[in-house]
Amino acid sequence: MGIEMPESKPIVPVILSGGSGTRLWPMSRPERPKQLLPLTAEITMLQLTAGRANGENFAKPIVVANAAHADIVEAQLAQVESAAQALILEPMGRNTAPAIALAAIAAGGGDVPLLVMPSDHVIADLPAFHAAIHSALPLVEDGWLVTFGIAPDAPETGYGWIKIGDALAEGVHRAARFVEKPPRDKAEAMLASGDHAWNGGIFLFRADKYLAALASFAPEMLAAAQESMDKARREGARIWPDAEAFAACPSDSIDYAVMERAERVAVVPVSMGWNDVGSWDALHAISACDADGNVCGGDVIAIETSGCLVRADSGKRVALVGVSDLIVVASGDDILVLPRGRSQDVKKIIEAMKR
Repeated sequence: MGIEMPESKPIVPVILSGGSGTRLWPMSRPERPKQLLPLTAEITMLQLTAGRANGENFAKPIVVANAAHADIVEAQLAQVESAAQALILEPMGRNTAPAIALAAIAAGGGDVPLLVMPSDHVIADLPAFHAAIHSALPLVEDGWLVTFGIAPDAPETGYGWIKIGDALAEGVHRAARFVEKPPRDKAEAMLASGDHAWNGGIFLFRADKYLAALASFAPEMLAAAQESMDKARREGARIWPDAEAFAACPSDSIDYAVMERAERVAVVPVSMGWNDVGSWDALHAISACDADGNVCGGDVIAIETSGCLVRADSGKRVALVGVSDLIVVASGDDILVLPRGRSQDVKKIIEAMKR
């Protein structure tokens, strides 16, 4: 899908694949988290993400992943005829700001534009996403840090929000304020105001400008990331940052470490069918239902059943009779059953299992 930017350097996609996706247990597990599963399509969420930044205007991606997933990440990219120019294998998770620092260093730290994308989101309207990137590029080349604001359609308390400020260019505004996950009444007020967007965690900026912001606002983080890359072990495209150096890195999100503090931060509001698929309820909401409102995957028999999401691993069969509005997931040796609308409570199960 072409974005015509003849004067621009190719954009380097940075795919963040370090998340554990625990809210989609039991299918999503530490050894194969949600981005490595085919949850929303025939291909996995990582493969869908790689496909969003394909073509002559994009360089090969830099992928930041858990070291345990090296083989599966490479294999999945190869299946969609993609390959990482660098596969950075984190020795431990340190949140998004350090992960992006590793990628910016791997990209050479110069004026190359980086398109930072989580590996586990859905974007239904790719032309809208590409148009938003196109709108942002002139400001990015001028040194602005850009985030993409998702046009909100609900008073969502599970996302951060961004107040949209003055227009800087066609479709691009100053980011006036970042709002952490708000209480319900505040979310309703922001939705009604029409001048706020959800913070979708997708960014576009030059590598050097991001590293310069870290130097200003989080110098310890930059120093630890730089040292871990200086001492990294390399083999082909794989990079193992030095574990001891990276362990000393403070853990922080890009929002806290950089975006909420930097001066030249812009937001591009965009409606592109975005969803972070953060729960089984979210997956039900974005999936095509049958005539009874059921979303079934795998070997499922549903009789007099409505409004359910049912997933069965291969080799498992799930049968339901006379029930409604349930989430039923059979994966491995585990079975999850809970009412629709309560899928955030999966975290209670994860906590109980840890005990």
